[in-house]
Amino acid sequence: MPTTIILVRHGQTDWNRVEHFRGRFNVPLNATGLKQADRVATRISSQWKPAAIFSSPLIRAMQTAATIAKKFHLTALTADGLIDVDYGKWQGLTPEEAREQWPDLLTNWYEHPEVVKIPGGETLAQVSSRAMSALKEVSWLHPDQEIVLVSHTVVNRLILLGILGLRIERFWHLRQEPCAINVIEKSEKDFTLVSMNDTCHLL
Repeated sequence: MPTTIILVRHGQTDWNRVEHFRGRFNVPLNATGLKQADRVATRISSQWKPAAIFSSPLIRAMQTAATIAKKFHLTALTADGLIDVDYGKWQGLTPEEAREQWPDLLTNWYEHPEVVKIPGGETLAQVSSRAMSALKEVSWLHPDQEIVLVSHTVVNRLILLGILGLRIERFWHLRQEPCAINVIEKSEKDFTLVSMNDTCHLL
């Protein structure tokens, strides 16, 4: 049997509602995000029986993961490779604020994200490398079992691109809504995407 990975984005924060470059800022879930976390936990408990829950160490992800883990009497474990992108000098800014200082770089971020080196931060290629390593590591730890990973929109998109063999140029062509579920299966040789950006539990 394959290993089943339930990849989840964390719930809403106030910095999702009004867009900021969140990155490593430890922004907690807001009231809506807490409700979303509860709903995604209920959905997962109705369909899967995970052996382990892994999360980005940032509080918005850990709150989501802990809500899921509680359904199974588990403790959510941190996986550093799942932490959000380091936005460097952009961190905490709105896109409009960042554009005032780095207009050309912001244009490239939305048009050619694969070439952007965020000032003082990471490239998407660096994030992809560590995120894929984390995915492989935790799936190897739980062969033939079900596991949950809770991370961020940037990390999740890069994992999905990685398993589909798509280049980072396609980064903006995937969506990851708050508390969306993606289902991935890992066989001995490769990963298979089963479903993506499922939010029916939030309706």
